[in-house]
Amino acid sequence: MKNKKEKSTLKGLTITELQLLFKGIGEPKYRGEQVFNWMYNHLSTDFNEMLNLSKSLREKLSQQFSLQSLELITVQNSPNTGTKKYLFETNDNHKIESVVIPEKERNTLCISTQVGCPLDCKFCATGLMGYKRNLTAAEIVDQYLLAAKDYGKENITNIVYMGMGEPLLNFDTTLKTLSIFTSELNKGLSRNRITVSTAGIPGKIKQLADSGLRVKLALSLHSCFNDIRSKLMPVNNKYSVEEILDAIKYYSRITNTPIVFEYTMFNNLNDREEDIKALTKLCKQLSCKINVIPFNSIAHMSPGGISSLLEPTPMDKIVYFVNRLRENNITVMIRKTQGSDIAAACGQLAVKY
Repeated sequence: MKNKKEKSTLKGLTITELQLLFKGIGEPKYRGEQVFNWMYNHLSTDFNEMLNLSKSLREKLSQQFSLQSLELITVQNSPNTGTKKYLFETNDNHKIESVVIPEKERNTLCISTQVGCPLDCKFCATGLMGYKRNLTAAEIVDQYLLAAKDYGKENITNIVYMGMGEPLLNFDTTLKTLSIFTSELNKGLSRNRITVSTAGIPGKIKQLADSGLRVKLALSLHSCFNDIRSKLMPVNNKYSVEEILDAIKYYSRITNTPIVFEYTMFNNLNDREEDIKALTKLCKQLSCKINVIPFNSIAHMSPGGISSLLEPTPMDKIVYFVNRLRENNITVMIRKTQGSDIAAACGQLAVKY
């Protein structure tokens, strides 16, 4: 067990918070910008690396604060796709996962916002592990900083909030980390390369729209029909498809940002002719694209109930489905499965408790 009397970490603090902190300990405000630069651009994990701070200040910071909120436990590499999965441990002994997904023109880091997830989506391994707690801003940001230190900061071009947990149920913290990632002082990342994925929390979607951050938004849709979506995603019993899509249209209108619909395909469940028609009707109403995702096995979590009965749509049927949508001038991408050999593909992230 780790020492429970942890020092507070400076990671996860915004520029403004760092400036106020340094002012509070009798130092000039610009020290906050210097430390921000060391943490987020130089990936420093030791105050002694911050050479434009005096030795006495570095010692003072070392005594009072920490630069660690996560410990990197293991790294798994997929020999098939080059996907890289990171297992981190928090200071209170919880474990979370993040994944770097390499593609031809970009490398995307998929980060987590909760330890587990309370939404219990039937196709998602994270939901099967249950919910423990929200991650702190430091723990969310540290996934990026530690992965970037290993993978190369210049090599990580995109961030998606699509790992463990529902980002909008950890809303204030998610918003705070987005402001850190999109800060003008944080070099190498821009808001148009950051995507927040949600199962659909209408009020929070609208709040995110009003925040002014204008990051990309992805909705885990998976069906346009309430009966089917409720079977797959219990959150739909609380927020109907109609409520969620109303919020999505609001987000698109306020931010002038195209929406991404994530659509995992299940055999004879959401791959029917009526699904093609419903998606076509929806996509005529706003600027969007659809990411079609082949269902990835969650057998490593020994699922029961409907989770154990779900089967992937055969690839030839997926291709037919996608082509029918494209005939209606809808932008559709088939997301290539990456990292399934190390349980790092979409929907597979989980730590057994």
